[in-house]
Amino acid sequence: MIRKHVIVHGTVQGVGFRYWTRAEAKRLGVSGWVRNRLDGTVEAELEGKDADVDALMDWLRHGPDYAAVSGVDAQNIDPQGETEFVVL
Repeated sequence: MIRKHVIVHGTVQGVGFRYWTRAEAKRLGVSGWVRNRLDGTVEAELEGKDADVDALMDWLRHGPDYAAVSGVDAQNIDPQGETEFVVL
């Protein structure tokens, strides 16, 4: 299991980014959370099997149709054993 803390930059608020992220995470079996930040970025923590988290990271690099992702920062953190994915 792996867990990543992620910040997504660009036009990522007001385009359904968090809800599409939750749907994609559920499809892939990834747990964690996602939320908007005051600076206009989206923050998330993703936990699951390496390949599943990597697949979600690939998706985050472009996001939903109306998003314009300009960058993704990620760092590995300790897994917490979460079992669901929520929008905060």
